[in-house]
Amino acid sequence: MEEVDKILIHSLRLSGTDIPEEVQSIREFTTELIVESVVRCLRVISPSVGANLSHVLPPGMSARFRIGMSLAQACQDLGYQGEVGYQTFLYSNEPEIRRLLLFLVEKFPRDASEDANQPVGKSATLHRAIAATIKGQLAIPWVPPACRSPGLQLLQGSRLMKQFQAQRLILPQESDPFTGKVSPERREFFVKFLPPVSAQLPQPASLVPSLLELNMAELSAAQEWDSEWKSQGLGSRMTPEEYRQWKHQRLHHRLLEQLRQASPRAGPSQQGTASRELLQLLETFGAGHEQAGALAKGSRFTHTQHLAYKQDAEIPTQVETLPNSQTSEQEFRESQAAELENLESELSHLIAQIEELEGQMSTLGLTLTQVEGEVRQQQMGVTEQEQVLRVKGRTVELLPNAENNMAKLQVLVESSAQRVIQLAAQWEKHRVPLIQEFRELKALHDSKELESSQRLLEIRELHERIRLAADEAKRKDDLYKQLLVEVESLPKDISRSAYTQRILEIVGNICKQKEEITKILHDTKELQKEINNLSGKLDRTFAVTDELVFKDAKRDEAVRKAYKYLAALHENCSQLIQTIEDTGTILREIRDLEEQIESETSKKTLSNLERILGDYRAIKQENISLLSRSRET
Repeated sequence: MEEVDKILIHSLRLSGTDIPEEVQSIREFTTELIVESVVRCLRVISPSVGANLSHVLPPGMSARFRIGMSLAQACQDLGYQGEVGYQTFLYSNEPEIRRLLLFLVEKFPRDASEDANQPVGKSATLHRAIAATIKGQLAIPWVPPACRSPGLQLLQGSRLMKQFQAQRLILPQESDPFTGKVSPERREFFVKFLPPVSAQLPQPASLVPSLLELNMAELSAAQEWDSEWKSQGLGSRMTPEEYRQWKHQRLHHRLLEQLRQASPRAGPSQQGTASRELLQLLETFGAGHEQAGALAKGSRFTHTQHLAYKQDAEIPTQVETLPNSQTSEQEFRESQAAELENLESELSHLIAQIEELEGQMSTLGLTLTQVEGEVRQQQMGVTEQEQVLRVKGRTVELLPNAENNMAKLQVLVESSAQRVIQLAAQWEKHRVPLIQEFRELKALHDSKELESSQRLLEIRELHERIRLAADEAKRKDDLYKQLLVEVESLPKDISRSAYTQRILEIVGNICKQKEEITKILHDTKELQKEINNLSGKLDRTFAVTDELVFKDAKRDEAVRKAYKYLAALHENCSQLIQTIEDTGTILREIRDLEEQIESETSKKTLSNLERILGDYRAIKQENISLLSRSRET
C-alpha cells in the first residue's frame, strides 16, 4: 500500500491539491485535506460540477454536512459504486478514502495536459512564479533589524518600498488617430523640444508606474477600437480612417450643440463678442474650425470680475500720489479704508443696477417675443385676407358679362380637363418604363445588398476564426512555455529510466508474490490430498486390525486386553487429530479476528465517535443560538 499511496499522492499533487511534503500515506490525511483532494479531482474531471464546490471546509457544522452531502452526490453521479455519504469525508477511514481517491484518479481525462483548475498563460505562469517567490520569502525566518544582512534588508526591510503613483507621459506620435497626419509644428515639437520620458517626471520612482499605466491605457484603447470596428465599423461600409474622422466630427458637433444649449440667448450687441469667445473656447478643445453660433452674454461674475480688474487698474494711479502727501501713515490707512468702503458701496450699487437691468432685459425680451408672435399672426391674417380680396375682385370684374364669362370658363375647364387627360396619358407612357427601370434597379440593389450582407457576415466569421486561431495559438504557445518551465524546474537527478526501473521492480515483486501464492496453494492441495490418503489408509488398517484382533479376543484373554488397548489407542489418536484440527481452526479464527481488529483500528472508530459527539454538541449549540436569535427577532 505504501507504493500505491505514493502514486496516489503524486497524482493528487498534479491535480492542484496542496499536500505537505511530510504527508506520505493516506493514513495521514486530515478531513480538510480529504475534502480539498476530492474537490480538486472533481474540478479536473468535470469543471462544471467542481466549480460550484468549495475546497475549503467551513467552520459551521451544518455547512460541513451540506458540503459532505454535495461531494457524495457528485461522486455517485460519476458512477462510484461503493458506499459514500457525508460520513465518508467528515469521519473517514483509510480503506474507503483510498478506494474513493483511486476511483477519482482513474476518472482523470487522459488527453488533458494541464489542470482544469489552473489556467495556462503568461499571467498564470507569472502568478505561480510570484507565489513561489513569496512562499520562499515566507520560509525565511524573521530577523531583527539590527541583525539583518544586506540581502535580508532587501527582503524584510521597508525602506525600498515606493507608492504606485502614475503620471501623464507624452510620447512622439507618427500619426494622429483622427486626422491621420501630424502637423509640422507638433512634429517639430516632438523632435526638438519634447524631453525624454525620464525627464518628464518630477520623481524617478513614478517612471515604472507611469509606463505601466500608459501601456495599459493604449492596450485598452486598442481593444475597444477593435471591438467597436468589428461591431459597428464594418456595418458602416467606411474605411477605418473615414470612420475615425466621422466620429471626430460627430463629437465636435455634439460638443458645439451642448455649449449652445447650455447658454441662454444673447442680445444683438453681444453677438460678435460671444462668437469670438466661443471660437476661442472651441479652439482650446481643438474644434476651432467649426462654425460657432451666437452664445450667451457674460455672467454677473464676469462683469464683477471686469469691474474689479478695472478698479485695480485705476487704484495705482491714485496711490502714486499718496506718498507725496504729508499725511501720516494712520491717516493714509484711514483714507484707504474710506476709499475702499466707497468703492465697495459703488460696486454693490453697480451690481444692483446690473441685476435690475438684467431683469428688465429679460422682461423686455419676453415682451418682444410675444409681440413678434402677435405681429407674425397678424401678417398671416392680412395675407389670407388679401388673397380672399383678390379672388372677390376678379369675381366682381366678371359679373357685368356673366353669360359670356361662364361660357369662356366652361370652355377653359373642358380644355384644362382634356389637357390633364393628355398629360396623364403622356405620363403613363413615361411612367411604365420608369417603373420597370425602378423595379430592375431595386432588384439589383437588393441583390447587391444581400451579397454585401453575406460578404460582411463572411468577413465577421473570418475575423472570429482568426481571433479563435490566434487565441488557440497563443494558448498553445503559453502551454509550451509553461511545460518548458516545469521541465526545467524538475529535478535533474531523477530520470525516466529510474521511474521505469521502479515500476518494473514493483511488477516483478507482484509476479513473485503471485508465484509464491500459487506454490503455497499447490502445496496446500498436495498436503490435503496426502492427509486424506493417510486418513483413509488409517481407517482401513484399523478396520482390518479390529476384525482380526476381535476374532482372537474371544479365545485368548491377553488378546482381549490388546483389543481394549487398541480401541483406546484409536480413540486417543482420533481425539488428538480432532484437537489438532480444532487448534488450526482456532488459529485461523485468531488471525481473522486480528485482521478485523486491525481494520477496525484503521477505521478510527473511537476517534470518529468522539468527533461525532463533538459535532453533535456543536450543532446543538448552533441550534440553541439560532433559536434564541429567532426569539429575539
